[in-house]
Amino acid sequence: MISATGLAKSFGGVAAVRGVDLEAGDGAITGLLGPNGAGKSTTLRMLCTVLTPDAGEAFIDGAHTAREPLEARRRLGVLTHDSGLYPHLTARENILYFAELHGMARVAREQRADELIDWLEMRAFADRRAKGSSQGQRIKTALARALVHGPRNVLLDEPTNGLDVMAVRNLRVLLRRLRDAGHCVLFSSHVMQEVSALCDVVIVLARGAVVARGTPDELRERTGCASLEDAFVQLIGSDEGLG
Repeated sequence: MISATGLAKSFGGVAAVRGVDLEAGDGAITGLLGPNGAGKSTTLRMLCTVLTPDAGEAFIDGAHTAREPLEARRRLGVLTHDSGLYPHLTARENILYFAELHGMARVAREQRADELIDWLEMRAFADRRAKGSSQGQRIKTALARALVHGPRNVLLDEPTNGLDVMAVRNLRVLLRRLRDAGHCVLFSSHVMQEVSALCDVVIVLARGAVVARGTPDELRERTGCASLEDAFVQLIGSDEGLG
């Protein structure tokens, strides 16, 4: 479970996040939906301990992200929109390297890499260098790397950026598998169809603050709109920034 209360962050006097409260539960996909510049990525970076909040606090399965950052990181797998793979390592070597960084013993990390390669259907490219991989293959490798230490919580920052239609469909399947296995999945997006297709709960951000939360059906009912896109436009008070 991921939770936060009153998260706030400013850069050079400009408030990027203003008192964000959120909760993402186990066995569910929770989406942060908002236009570009709404504060989604800044919020996620505070949750994964890359940024320290100016105010507020966050917890990853009870571990305080500011007071216990190492413990919070152990309980979290992170997939950024830039996969950041080591291009001259194979997919398997990328996974094994991160397993070693997490302190896993050699036998355990090799077994875990094999499990993830099978689970994510990576056998065809597992022993090829990441440099020549497709974007979809890179996303699978980065996701395997994020899951190698067995975190209960998975955080993804705009994971479908740059993916073609088939890669997006495959990623949807993988995220649903994680949810069905009991993981807490939290991801940010400004792409309406992704949020509508995947999310059990949606948290809508605008101008650095939460303006609405609920299931897609609840947001449509609240606004009286037939589509989530129309509901979103009404909730944020603008038609700018739609993906």
